[in-house]
Amino acid sequence: MIEFRQIDDADPVLAHSPMMRALEKTFSYIAEHGGIGLTPSKAFKRVFVHWAAREFNWPGYTEEDLFAINKVLNEIDFGPLMDLHDVMIALKIGRHYKGQYKLTKAGQGLVGHTGRLFGIVTPFYLFEVNHARFLRFDDEPLLGNWDVFMNVLNVETEDGATGADLRQVLFGEPDPSDRFDNVMSSLYIQVLRPLCWTGLLQESRSKGLLRTRESTFTKTPLWRAALRLETDAMLRRAKRH
Repeated sequence: MIEFRQIDDADPVLAHSPMMRALEKTFSYIAEHGGIGLTPSKAFKRVFVHWAAREFNWPGYTEEDLFAINKVLNEIDFGPLMDLHDVMIALKIGRHYKGQYKLTKAGQGLVGHTGRLFGIVTPFYLFEVNHARFLRFDDEPLLGNWDVFMNVLNVETEDGATGADLRQVLFGEPDPSDRFDNVMSSLYIQVLRPLCWTGLLQESRSKGLLRTRESTFTKTPLWRAALRLETDAMLRRAKRH
């Protein structure tokens, strides 16, 4: 069982979460504009997507990153924003109303309470969302369970570990005859990247075709503040020796 500690709303460790930063900015945008305009398919309109790309400054999805491959931005071009929109709807933080996205009463009650928001959004986002939709085949199963992943990562990323290190510890070495490592891709998209997007892990991004294998993943102060895991005792013993 993965247990999350309650984080105080003013705790500076929350600054490590791109998702919390984006939610706070989204709440401010709604307060200023009365809502977010929606397309006929109920996606966020481009004017907001462009604003979000600039204001969120999301690692790997900055305004510069996104416009390097797109002339204009739709919600579907900004993966973290898609996830954010879906999560806010699923948790009834906001709703679609007469062509706009507006906060619900429950959502309004979370404005300014970032610690509480983190405690609500993060477990749902990690453990309930189908992250496989970003894979080539969205029915690819997660090869393991979150209890194992979190406890192994708790130990392995204490001083930083590459994607290749984590793949080897969890699943062994890839078959050298495979042209594409599906396991590494699945581990990154379904486990490592969501943990980075919530701010529990930090990715020092490598470049090139082997980026996910060569990038380094390290626990942030938010991980240590938010999580209580079975392998914590092992880490404490190791530090004493």
